[in-house]
Amino acid sequence: RWLTCKSLPPGALERIADAIADRLRVPWFSGAVKINVSLVPPLVLLPVFLHVAALHFLLGLIILTSLPVVVLWYYYLTHRRKERTLFFLSLGLFSLGYMYYVFLREVVPRGHVEYSQVVALTCGLILMLAALSRAKKDPGYLPITAGNEKPSHQCLPSKSVRGSSSGLYGISGAASSRAVNGEAKGYCRMSAEQPEGVKKDWCTKCQLVRPARAGHCRLCGRCVRRLDHHCVWINSCVGEENHQAFILALSFFMLTSVYGITLTLHTICRGRTPFVALLYCPGAYSDYSSALSFTCVWYCAIVTAGMGYILLIQLLNISYNVTEREARLALRDNTGRRLLGGLVIDTGQYNRGLLCNWGHFLSLGSSPPQRSAEDIV
Repeated sequence: RWLTCKSLPPGALERIADAIADRLRVPWFSGAVKINVSLVPPLVLLPVFLHVAALHFLLGLIILTSLPVVVLWYYYLTHRRKERTLFFLSLGLFSLGYMYYVFLREVVPRGHVEYSQVVALTCGLILMLAALSRAKKDPGYLPITAGNEKPSHQCLPSKSVRGSSSGLYGISGAASSRAVNGEAKGYCRMSAEQPEGVKKDWCTKCQLVRPARAGHCRLCGRCVRRLDHHCVWINSCVGEENHQAFILALSFFMLTSVYGITLTLHTICRGRTPFVALLYCPGAYSDYSSALSFTCVWYCAIVTAGMGYILLIQLLNISYNVTEREARLALRDNTGRRLLGGLVIDTGQYNRGLLCNWGHFLSLGSSPPQRSAEDIV
């Protein structure tokens, strides 16, 4: 009916798309394996777009300008629908692999790249993938067990329960002034106790009392200790257990990408500095191999600029001991102050100085200190 342009009942196209997605499988020894549809577009479209962009300068300008717009549009579409997708993880991993393939096939054979430089680039790529693999693991999910039932409010003092706009309940008391789940693990003594006004929250979704700085991710459907944000590039949350690995992955990516861009520009634009060659390289479109390499360089530069901005924000947040989630809440409630032109929002709750803040971050994920009997009581 759809092919013959006849009227369709409501929801028919959605059911057609679901049926196609369900039947998109590949044969395997233990049975057909279902393929996630969001994995396919980057594998097919990215090489096509880059090869078309290498045909002419104007085509490259149009495609490289439209790609970030399309990616941002898809991000806001899935974010608004609260959907998890492997599109961004697939795009990131396939971009790395394809850029490395183009480098080995188009740049290295020109003879201007030494063997040691190829080894260094390869090692950086391996280290980045190792850090990314660690960042993909448990970010610090709070356990959900059968015993996590909503406690009766009658057991709590009446003044200790207060409503909030997010549907959570703050629980104050002596226990809330202690460090919870190793939030401040003894690197700086003044950070060992929670600041005044910091409260534990009752999560109505997970039916548990979560420690200070923990948050509920609406995409993962779980509460995470020291939740920073949900990163679409790793399709997982960034929390207490994987925040360090996330920063390492971003750092290794930046170093490897900048190094690869520099090696490629030194090869196809001889005698020019990388920055000048990126903006003006007269012989870039003299042959298709150089044009493809130059197009990939610009694609890497765009991605690197975006990831560099994310890394900068992360480093500033760590320096002020604030998470992305806390910054958003502070902006919403107008309780934080903008610093460095609005790049960082200082909530003032956990900031204990640069060295102490970084010491706290470097101690994330370590075993919590033994608590005394007085603290337990």
